[in-house]
Amino acid sequence: MDFTGIEAWHIWIALGLVLAGLELVVPGVYFLWLAVAALATGVLVWSIDPGLIMQIVDFVFLALIAVFSAKRFLRDRPIQSSDPLLNNRMGRLVGQTAVVTQPIRNGSGRVKQGDSEWMAMGPDLGAGTYVRVTGNDGGTLLVEPLSLTGDEGTLPAGSA
Repeated sequence: MDFTGIEAWHIWIALGLVLAGLELVVPGVYFLWLAVAALATGVLVWSIDPGLIMQIVDFVFLALIAVFSAKRFLRDRPIQSSDPLLNNRMGRLVGQTAVVTQPIRNGSGRVKQGDSEWMAMGPDLGAGTYVRVTGNDGGTLLVEPLSLTGDEGTLPAGSA
């Protein structure tokens, strides 16, 4: 197939490069697999020169193969973050100390950790009691009374 001196494989390679460029601009990993398919289709068209319908079919199948192969590869080998709790604010509070601001009665109350107040669940405790955050349940912190004996010593500075 020839369009005034431009061969079909030139168009596929150019499309692949444009899609790869879009991948750099658009957030996410969307155009990369289409770029790979377009570049592979360009190489295929350069080597055997199939008709236009076959080129489109090749591109579609190569795109599907690239997308599903990448999905399987990333599922089997997930990307490890250097900070897995980066976007998990409640998860970062586990192990921290807080002070009860609204008494915990019937398992529910409020605690202050840092400059924020949080809903809390735990044993019945009075206001002013220091607690340790042991986990979270949705938007509610799970707390237990803080023992100041043994290895824990005194409260860390600025803990509540």
